Amino acid sequence: MSDRPNILFLLNDHQTYYGHGEMSGGPKIQRPHFKKLASQGIEFSHAYTACPLCGPARRTLLTGLYPHNHRELKNEVNFPFDKETYLDILGDNGYDNYYYGKWHAGPGTAHDHQCEGFSYPNYNNPLTKPEYRAYLKRKGLPLLKARIVRSFWDLEWKVPKEYGMQIGKEYTPLSLNYEEGAFGIMTTPLETHESFFLANLACEKLKEISQLDNHKPFNMRVDFWGPHMPYFVTQELLDLYNPEEIPIHPNFESDLSNKPEIYKFDFYYPISKNGRLLYPNPLPWSEWQKVLAISYAHNTLIDQAGGLILNTLERLGLDDNTLVIWTTDHGDGLACHGGHFDKYSYMPEEMLRIPLAIKYPKKIPSGQVSDNLVSNIDIAPTILDAAGLSFKNEVDGTSLLPLCSREDHEWREDLMCETHGHHGQTHIGRAILTKSYKYIFNYKDMDELYDLKIDPYELNNLIYDDKQKELLENMKSRLNKWRSITNDEMDRATLRKIVSGKIQ
Repeated sequence: MSDRPNILFLLNDHQTYYGHGEMSGGPKIQRPHFKKLASQGIEFSHAYTACPLCGPARRTLLTGLYPHNHRELKNEVNFPFDKETYLDILGDNGYDNYYYGKWHAGPGTAHDHQCEGFSYPNYNNPLTKPEYRAYLKRKGLPLLKARIVRSFWDLEWKVPKEYGMQIGKEYTPLSLNYEEGAFGIMTTPLETHESFFLANLACEKLKEISQLDNHKPFNMRVDFWGPHMPYFVTQELLDLYNPEEIPIHPNFESDLSNKPEIYKFDFYYPISKNGRLLYPNPLPWSEWQKVLAISYAHNTLIDQAGGLILNTLERLGLDDNTLVIWTTDHGDGLACHGGHFDKYSYMPEEMLRIPLAIKYPKKIPSGQVSDNLVSNIDIAPTILDAAGLSFKNEVDGTSLLPLCSREDHEWREDLMCETHGHHGQTHIGRAILTKSYKYIFNYKDMDELYDLKIDPYELNNLIYDDKQKELLENMKSRLNKWRSITNDEMDRATLRKIVSGKIQ
């Protein structure tokens, strides 16, 4: 058996996290397996995504690069892989790579990067695949069904024609992409959920590995489709959360008068009209409480699935020499800033902040909580560092291992996040953060400046406050140091394509 560590990377998708639950005085979102992992290593309280959108963030996780460097600027751009991925580097250096779950990082699949396992192109839908049907047959389980409670898609516009989804009726997600803007109660066992299917594939492979006398070091990644919508959960999990105990999200009733125009875009039903978010929000808070309750329950469901993998790793005695990372690609704008569903091109903390925990018994002392500014640009360099490897090309991220093992390790004092838009909208935005302040450059739109210490929900945009001129100049200077497009570091040809909308 190799002395080099095994690697287990669990990735959630689009997780309701920042400002929900205890932080706003509401019920604790129950994630016991994530919390246990964090207690055995380190939890980062100020972790951010490089971009609050699946495709760009997932390419960042593979390359350690910001989107403006790896060029997967928006979903389904499918920019060719012309930069190294940590998967290929591990494969080239003796690791067995296993990948189970959502890809959505550009052209091809994980199989094109020296991985075996379950991986299909683009966003896709695991419930339509033969591997899922074979799992159901082995376990004696029915096809997942859920009784639809609410749809955020206009029933006259999309659902009956393409999906056959009706309020109050049972529904099986057999669409091209498993992303229905809806929520419902599962009428089939918990194990029919996609996350338990993926967890089963991972656990079976771990058992197989453990039976080998001299197995090579392995790298296993499990990418859940949730807790991204659709929010389909069992009644038992939903009963963990009383909707009436969920206090109003602090910026839910914002009229967005001091916000850039990008905050006002939305296309979900019935909260928008002609592509604009309606104010006041058409759904009363009592209805949003039900949405949040089922979103929180979905968090707990994914935590249970991930827990199956972690428990199997421990039971098989593989955990002592395994680096374990659990995080999400980006956050969720659910119920924030006027009452959105999903996300768009704006960059509030609800969409940028992500949970992140790392365990590595040989190198990382347990019981740590760090408030250092870290990002998913740092994940791939951390994985390679643990394996004694590194990228050949220069990357934007930095290994977190020295930070995890030494309290006095010098670390960054600010961090950048970026967006290039979502759906049909192209927008160039750059956020620079310190532990106290946040400045957002919005191309051809109102900029933003917040004091996060006293205004964690970003209700008071200080961008035109004369008293904050010195702070604003300081934050702009910090942003320029990150070699972002605000000082023309991106080549002008690509910039013109972005602005013209030719890169979608």
